[in-house]
Formats: sequence, structure tokens, C-alpha cells
Amino acid sequence: MNNIKIGKNGEEIAKEFLIKNGYKILETNKRFSRFCEIDIIALDKDTVVFCEVKTRKTNICGSPFEAITKSKYAHIKKGVYLYLQENPKYKKFRIDAVAIVLQPKLEVKHLKNISL
Repeated sequence: MNNIKIGKNGEEIAKEFLIKNGYKILETNKRFSRFCEIDIIALDKDTVVFCEVKTRKTNICGSPFEAITKSKYAHIKKGVYLYLQENPKYKKFRIDAVAIVLQPKLEVKHLKNISL
């Protein structure tokens, strides 16, 4: 499985996880520029959640969370503000991260309200 397929697989797993936990998916893979794409935008009650998904085959080289760098976070924040300008009805928001490890067994970890 190549990296693009692994990433898309992880995003599907994250989407199912969020739906199972009561989130309503608003958009996936929302692109704002070539540098900024938000993997999942969902609604958690009255809060818009911008979710970054990181997937790895194994955790041998570290946690998927470690792949969210300061520059990646800055790009996500730009996308958040652009989305909120386009959708002024949303007043509350947060940025979450979902880490998925596929082997040896499937692991899904969800961090709410991340900041760097």
C-alpha cells in the first residue's frame, strides 16, 4: 500500500470513528491553497471541529501525532480562519488530531483542542 492509499484509508477510519462518537461530518479534504487542506471538518454539538488525520502502518518510527509540525499547524489555522469567514454561522471551533496506526492491530487516538 503506498502512502496516498494509507492516508485515504486512515481518513476513512477517522471519519467512521468520529461518526460513531456523535460527530456530523460537514466536509472532507477541504482545500484552501496548495499548502492548506483540512482532512475532516465536523460538527460536535455546536462546535466546528477541524480535524487533522495522520496515519502510519506501524509506530516503529514514532507516533503519527509527531508528524504535525508547527508549520503544518500554522497552515491548518489559516484554513480554519478562511472557513470561518466563509461560514460565519459557526461561532465555536477547535482543532483536533486523529492518529491511526494500522499494524500490528488498528489503533485510533483522538486528541481534542490541540495547539502548538
